[in-house]
Amino acid sequence: MKKIVLTMIFFATLGYSQKKFINEPLVSEIFTADPSAHIFNGKIYVYPSHDIVEENPKYDDCGSQYAMRDYRVLSMDYIGGPVTIHDVALDLDDVPWAKRQFWAPDAAEKDGKYYLYFPTKDKQDIFKIGVAVADKPEGPFKSKKTPIEGSYSMDPSVFKDDDGKYYMYLGGIWGGQLQRWDENNQYTPSGCETQDNGMPNSPAISPRIALMSDDMVSFAEDLKPVRIIDKDGNPILTKDHDRRFFEAAWIHKKDGVYYLSYSTGNTHYIVYATSDNPYGPFVYQGVLNNPVQGWTNHHSTLKFNDKWYFFYHDTQISGKDFLRNVKVTEMFHNEDGTIETINTIID
Repeated sequence: MKKIVLTMIFFATLGYSQKKFINEPLVSEIFTADPSAHIFNGKIYVYPSHDIVEENPKYDDCGSQYAMRDYRVLSMDYIGGPVTIHDVALDLDDVPWAKRQFWAPDAAEKDGKYYLYFPTKDKQDIFKIGVAVADKPEGPFKSKKTPIEGSYSMDPSVFKDDDGKYYMYLGGIWGGQLQRWDENNQYTPSGCETQDNGMPNSPAISPRIALMSDDMVSFAEDLKPVRIIDKDGNPILTKDHDRRFFEAAWIHKKDGVYYLSYSTGNTHYIVYATSDNPYGPFVYQGVLNNPVQGWTNHHSTLKFNDKWYFFYHDTQISGKDFLRNVKVTEMFHNEDGTIETINTIID
């Protein structure tokens, strides 16, 4: 812990950026990213990745520099209030089937039990989705002995619909390995450098969805592709890097409309699309969040006390793409159902 704190102070002292930010990090004691925010028992809980300091990290399109090994839950009573950093919720060494890289998690609650969903690589270096269970929102969580059957890739997010059904959305290309899986869930080994699947004019790779079983630790069906189309009904194409899916699928629902937001990856936008069905198709609408400082962005949305909030990360503290800090800002839906674009950097 001392090493992490001293390193963060060092990076801050460097004065890496002269940019001005609309929000300050939620915590500065540890590096955090990929925040999944939820309300449990009237309190806000944030489930982030926990970035760590490594000497001479390897940079590549596989994301080797993101070498996280445990999860720490954040909590607060209200937006802007004091933030608690809880003890380790789950450690990589406590997941029997895992080899390396604890990437972006999510959480859900059902019948007083709390479920932590996490992507990590198995012994064959293939990303799968694991699940761990706890009696408290902050954990500690106990992992199941095997990953969720039929799962793959990364960035799980679990959405509870108004009828009480839970759905998992997942997927991410390049280092997230989604390009290795076809839409029939068949696996073909490929490198992480696969950026356009060799077909830039083809429809872009889709995130996946599956209904969760009642036990919340398995799928009730096979994963299915989630179609993203333009307003004319045409699929978003692989070459359309400003609009195509890359990673970080997240769902929220307002006034009967499902909002799918996601990262475009190498163009650094968080964009959104809408549907009247959790399975889609989703119609692309626009940019939710303009690029932040840092290569990645990964977000969640939350309604709290009749206001909507956007949780995200940037690299204000460290200036390093693999040492990030979680933030939150208010977001606004317009009367026509569109969302106002958020700029987190002040020009």
